[in-house]
Amino acid sequence: MRRSARWTVGLLVLFARSLPAQAIGQGFELERAGQYDQAAAIYLATLRADPTNLTALLGLERVLPPLNRLGELLPAAQRAAAASPTNAALRGVLLRTYVALNEPDSARAVALRWTAAAPSDEAPYREWAMALEDAHRHGAARDVLLAGRRALGRSGAFGIELAELNQLSGDWEGAAREWAAALPDAPVQLPNAASALAEAPDAQRERIARLLTEGTPSPLTRRLAGELLLGWGQALRAWAVFEPSVATPSADAAFAARRFADLAGARSTPDARRVRALALSRYADLAPDGGAAARARADAARAFIEAGDRVAARAVLERVAQDSNASPDAQRFAQRAVVEALIDGGQRDEAAQQLATNARLSADDRASLRLGLARARIVAGELDRADAELARDSSVEALALQGWIALYRGRLSDARRLFLAAGPYAGDRRDATDRGAMVALLQQLPGDSFPALGGALLLLAQGDSAHAAEALRRAAAGVATGERGGGRPDLLLLAGRVAARLDTAQQGTALALFDEIVRSAGLGAAAPAAEFEWARLLERRTQTAEAIRHLEHLILTYPGSAVVPDARRELERAKGAIPKS
Repeated sequence: MRRSARWTVGLLVLFARSLPAQAIGQGFELERAGQYDQAAAIYLATLRADPTNLTALLGLERVLPPLNRLGELLPAAQRAAAASPTNAALRGVLLRTYVALNEPDSARAVALRWTAAAPSDEAPYREWAMALEDAHRHGAARDVLLAGRRALGRSGAFGIELAELNQLSGDWEGAAREWAAALPDAPVQLPNAASALAEAPDAQRERIARLLTEGTPSPLTRRLAGELLLGWGQALRAWAVFEPSVATPSADAAFAARRFADLAGARSTPDARRVRALALSRYADLAPDGGAAARARADAARAFIEAGDRVAARAVLERVAQDSNASPDAQRFAQRAVVEALIDGGQRDEAAQQLATNARLSADDRASLRLGLARARIVAGELDRADAELARDSSVEALALQGWIALYRGRLSDARRLFLAAGPYAGDRRDATDRGAMVALLQQLPGDSFPALGGALLLLAQGDSAHAAEALRRAAAGVATGERGGGRPDLLLLAGRVAARLDTAQQGTALALFDEIVRSAGLGAAAPAAEFEWARLLERRTQTAEAIRHLEHLILTYPGSAVVPDARRELERAKGAIPKS
């Protein structure tokens, strides 16, 4: 019986303890539903049973202000603080309540008692200042924080809070000074400091930069200044400021260099690309392992190439290639990247020498790089040397490249045969599409040889679109007109498409070419394709009514054309039925 009684008493105690938790849960639900009156009633009832229930006090702090009943919180907060005078959270509620009710003397008394009980604690000053800031009394909040700094004897105390207050008042230099002072104690706040100060007005930015860089700033201050200058578009100056902060090897310096490289990578200017390369190179010097260093140097080399500094790119990569401590994968990666950099930099003969003599290149890398070198030689017009690079390669990728070489030499039948032999799987999807379009064009042309066309297409591959368009027009003029135009409309269509992407004068030429094709090509595939391109060019030139007329004519005249579905969508866009993308 005694055991049974003890169980009964225990259950009653557990039940009694669970009631406040259940009530608080109901209060939360009512609060979320916007029923603040009922939520307040539950929180007040909970406090009558448990005066120090912090959750209920915080609930009242949320729901009473919208009801204009904040005064009801004061006696509850006073009882809680009196019942547990050393509880900092309860003191905070009472302090905030006095400030919100505009009772500054009472708030001061609570804060002073709190600071007297905990003389080395920042919490009372911070809580007091935050309450004043919430009441939009920014000057008073600043005074409290400065008083707390003096009382605690720490020059960096409350730096973040003071920086935010300075920013609110428009004192951007003061905000920068406070952020710099706060960072030694809170280095993780560097991104927040940079984000906050980045919003400074243009007229204030140079003053902030000078303030942060004068004298001998700390590494963290240099990093802050560097990130700000980078974001403000002064990449090279940013690196000059930032670089000394990562001169001494450490895990912290490595992290900072990597972060700075990533920030520079988010910007697209040549100076930012160069700074990214420099930061990656420094990170590679600081990286904890050889593999990470090799990858960073390879990325740095690519960034140098993007910035136009191929000499620096090669120097970075050769460091990895000559590093006997680098892992085999890192070595392989670097060896490949060295040759890629040479090819990208136009140093094709040096790349070829590396391919012939560098025994550390794997067989797969060597084959892939040889194809890349052949592509570069083709674009450069070095067709014989490109052919020599591919002489011992029987892959479908090599067949496709040999097809382009034959085409640029004007050997149409050889090009068609090689493209068909390469099939649809050589290269990527775009490569296959380009070959398919070229096979379709070659099928329209008579004869096996057409050097003029090969020369025109090579100009196009080299990016010389203006001369390519004119060369295609001349090539088309040399094609005899047969039953289906003998390919002449198809060449004119290609010339028109090229010219349409150029300046206004060339676009006028394109319009004339499209007009000629539509008038002379009959019912062949070139005519509807030309009218479609004609309409699209007119739209780009804001001649929408004319574009609509051509699209409607195309749809009615060539109902079986493959371009009709695209023409219908373009017509809807032109009429505003669907948004332009």
